[in-house]
Amino acid sequence: MSKQAEGPIGTVAALVRSTFLVNAVYVDAAREYGLTQQQGQLLCVLMPQPYGMGELGAILGLAKSSLTGLVDRSERNGLVERRPDPDDSRAVRVALTRRGAKLAEEFYTGTCRRIEELTSGFSPQERDTLAALLGRVVADNKVPAVFMEPDAAR
Repeated sequence: MSKQAEGPIGTVAALVRSTFLVNAVYVDAAREYGLTQQQGQLLCVLMPQPYGMGELGAILGLAKSSLTGLVDRSERNGLVERRPDPDDSRAVRVALTRRGAKLAEEFYTGTCRRIEELTSGFSPQERDTLAALLGRVVADNKVPAVFMEPDAAR
């Protein structure tokens, strides 16, 4: 049985616990759209453009075999397709299908709404401060752009 700490928490605990919270929201949203969390991530990453398998593996942090399985399952479900890479005849780029793009947009919009609700009790200034601080953490650690700001994605 775990004990829940009361009162203020430090930076490490706050970041780790917020990661669990956001992941839980992401998993629930994915399930609502008939996706796994990884499929939801794949669709969101592919929204702006197709990527090569190596790029996708690096962005999603997946080993080659895990990524291949994810793309295979998503392709069988009609969400993505492999296209020849125009710069390398031996390689492919993974792109959203029309169905995948529609589902990605719906999933993305729903997930953004759910995550936005996590800070519904914050003032606009508090949201801006949180965004600035987390943005610095992301930038300083060169986190890939796996999920764009709602306004920037359109």
